[in-house]
Amino acid sequence: MRATVIQAPGDIRLEDVPDPKIEEPTDAVVRVVASCICGSDLWSYRGENQFDPYRIGHEFVGVVEEVGSQVATVGAGDFVVAPFLYSDNACDNCRNGVQSACRNGGGYEGCQAEYVRVPYADGTLVATPERPDAGLLPSLLTLSDVMPTGWHAARSANVGPGSRVAVVGDGAVGLCAVLAARMMGAEQVIAMSRHADRQELARRFGATDIVEARGDEGVAAVHELTGGTGADSVLECVGTGPAMLQALGAARAGGSVGFVGVPHGVELPIRQMFRRNVGVKGGTAPVRSYLPELMQSVLSGDIDPGVVFDCELALDEVAEGYATMDERRAIKVLLRP
Repeated sequence: MRATVIQAPGDIRLEDVPDPKIEEPTDAVVRVVASCICGSDLWSYRGENQFDPYRIGHEFVGVVEEVGSQVATVGAGDFVVAPFLYSDNACDNCRNGVQSACRNGGGYEGCQAEYVRVPYADGTLVATPERPDAGLLPSLLTLSDVMPTGWHAARSANVGPGSRVAVVGDGAVGLCAVLAARMMGAEQVIAMSRHADRQELARRFGATDIVEARGDEGVAAVHELTGGTGADSVLECVGTGPAMLQALGAARAGGSVGFVGVPHGVELPIRQMFRRNVGVKGGTAPVRSYLPELMQSVLSGDIDPGVVFDCELALDEVAEGYATMDERRAIKVLLRP
């Protein structure tokens, strides 16, 4: 089969690799119907991570081709959404709703590919009730990562009815965080974005205000929009030190920051947090925990997060997809084999 391999920073190749096969009785092999490029993939692409060549990608939806002898909840022909990490959904961490920390879990061997082996298929894969219409594929694909990750930011920051929320980051996760905040009943959602196309989508998802400024100026703008108090909940969806400082500054005294951006160069100002009683919670989203509820919202037509995909390419064009996202010519790129 063909799979995407990152050889070095800026060097993305589609290569022939061995077909995946059932290795354990709890495995499934899934034919990829759609995958995508994540903002976190760009850390390696830009040389921010040290790495040896590896097969890249962690988000996909597809059709089950084969299952191991112990798999009971999905079978050949089922259309499934795969959380970006696999889990047994049975250990103590999973039972506590943190499947992203499953004691037997881990990551796939690259999902920007034609097929993927999924360990612990019963604990990981969630099947749709029937084969979905093609128009639903983008939104179902967001459930592999970005929509549940935005949801996790809002949940971690205690968003609820009447909340005043600020969202730091206007990538796919940040935009999904805007949508999540409105789904949870936020009264005010301030999207911090400098890009007109992303601002428009943020408003479509329910943003009430846009702040283009960053740093201290951006913090001051959030405080002004919230009557001088600051946001009850701030959703940090970038992962850099400046983004975290902006999030902490935008929060009101006693407020909460939900962080889901993969941290790079982040150091928390503990004394400032201590003085202002600002809490920080979040991390790797337990997608499997949120997936059934969010899938129902997509299938019912209540939400359409798939509009974050503003570029669709064939898998053969994956290198162009990376360049497109790196140069911010697209919010998120969908790939079809």
